[in-house]
Amino acid sequence: MSRLKTLSFGLAAVTALGTLAACSNYAPTAVPKSYLQGTALDRNPIGVAKRTEFLEIDLDTSGSELSLADKARINNFVVDYRQKGHGPLVMSLPTSSANPQLAVAAISEARTIAWENGVQYEEISDSHHGTEEDLTEPLILAYQTYDAIAPDCPSMASMDFADIKSNNEQPTLGCAVRTNLAAMIADPADLLGQRALDPADPLRRSVILEKFRQGEATGAERSDNESGTVSTAVGN
Repeated sequence: MSRLKTLSFGLAAVTALGTLAACSNYAPTAVPKSYLQGTALDRNPIGVAKRTEFLEIDLDTSGSELSLADKARINNFVVDYRQKGHGPLVMSLPTSSANPQLAVAAISEARTIAWENGVQYEEISDSHHGTEEDLTEPLILAYQTYDAIAPDCPSMASMDFADIKSNNEQPTLGCAVRTNLAAMIADPADLLGQRALDPADPLRRSVILEKFRQGEATGAERSDNESGTVSTAVGN
């Protein structure tokens, strides 16, 4: 009797092992390989594209200086360069001009505006363009910048949410997050690598360290006007 029980147990064990082997050979095919690699955000990357921003300033053949409107356009262009520009700020003078005095004065004015906005002279690259025959070429300013390219999210209407043959996430998962992030990134060039850190301030660090040693608050002191308390101007 004991031999029969042992034989039955052995057959059951063999059957169970065979079943497990069959399961391993016929794994569910609904799970894509990408599902096991990275995260939903990794599968919806943000692209980065370089482009060139241009500003053209027409030179008045009878003028002696740039108009206030043109100076404002240059100023706005330089401000944008400071915020999102990379590489040099190119200032290109036409090779030939019907008003060469204004052309030279315009370049000088543009350099002054750039300096007033914190652009160092070594950050400016002088260039020229046009031909001797063409006397209508404008003054051109240019710089390189980067754009964040959001992923192409599939339409939610194309998703079959009733399909429950697997526990996979939908292809749309994480795509909206990446799209919103692409719209909020201040400088898409940061996606290509880390920017160099600004030099440390050892004097400030020593001041904070000394305050810590003395048991004093290391944060900046605030006045009553800067308090974070809720205003009592409006009654309950």
